[in-house]
Amino acid sequence: MLTVLTVVIPVFMIIGAGYVAVRLKLFADAYVDGLMVYTQSFAIPCLLFAALARLDLGAVFDWRLLVSFYSGATTCFVLGILGARYLFGRRPGESVAIGFGALFSNSVLLGLPITERAYGVEALASNFGIIAIHAPFCYLLGITAMEFSRADGRGPAATAAAVTRAMFRNALMIGLMLGFIVNLSGVALPDPVWAAVDMVRASALPAALFGLGGILTRYALSDKIAQAGMVTGLSLVLHPSIAWILSVYVFELPIEFIRSAVLTAAMAPGVNAYVFANMYDRGKGVAANTVLIATALSVVSVSLWLIALSTLEM
Repeated sequence: MLTVLTVVIPVFMIIGAGYVAVRLKLFADAYVDGLMVYTQSFAIPCLLFAALARLDLGAVFDWRLLVSFYSGATTCFVLGILGARYLFGRRPGESVAIGFGALFSNSVLLGLPITERAYGVEALASNFGIIAIHAPFCYLLGITAMEFSRADGRGPAATAAAVTRAMFRNALMIGLMLGFIVNLSGVALPDPVWAAVDMVRASALPAALFGLGGILTRYALSDKIAQAGMVTGLSLVLHPSIAWILSVYVFELPIEFIRSAVLTAAMAPGVNAYVFANMYDRGKGVAANTVLIATALSVVSVSLWLIALSTLEM
């Protein structure tokens, strides 16, 4: 247990440092926005670009790995929608926004640093196999469900156009696409270019974790705790459980694939859950509560999943 805590605690200490620094006004709230713009629009895209450009695509794009992860994500999305609609009486569009929190794991800001600390940099290859289609898959599914659920929703053609615009305006997507292009084309970038990319890449995760802590100061617990608790349970318990069953018992995947599928699935919903809710002005209270509650509880839940994964190596 002590070994597990040494893996998990430093990651959440950085988040906590950002939270405390902003709460005590040692780091201005306005600076958080600038820090997140830097990480989301520049540093993390460089991280994803470098990873995809250098990745052995044939080794990590295993359909069984993707099915293990995305079956759980989709199941939790559907259950989140149904729970919000029929257990809590939310309207269709609100239900989709709430369900999106159970769909979108924080695969980059939490998944990558925790996996790296637990198993080393070489273990991240399978994570990037999942992350490469994470944003496109989740936003495609979420936007499509939202557009068809809203009374004022667009038709199929307009929905497809909205999804396409969202994909090509997203800096993370641009980083992923450029990484794929360099990888598949075999273009050899000059060493100075790689050196610059790697310098920016190295700053991505710690800066993003600190910024995430600052962002969390803006969320407050409200009367939507029960709904946020439902989404948190789907994200931290059901999603990794499905990934575990499929990757271990159904597909009998290699241990490195199992680790990536289960740990990435076990991550709390990220700020994207709130971004999506804010984009449609639906379910924002639940999304904000979910990010706050799930991130706090994931200190314990991720530790338990790491202990469970260690039993597979015995």
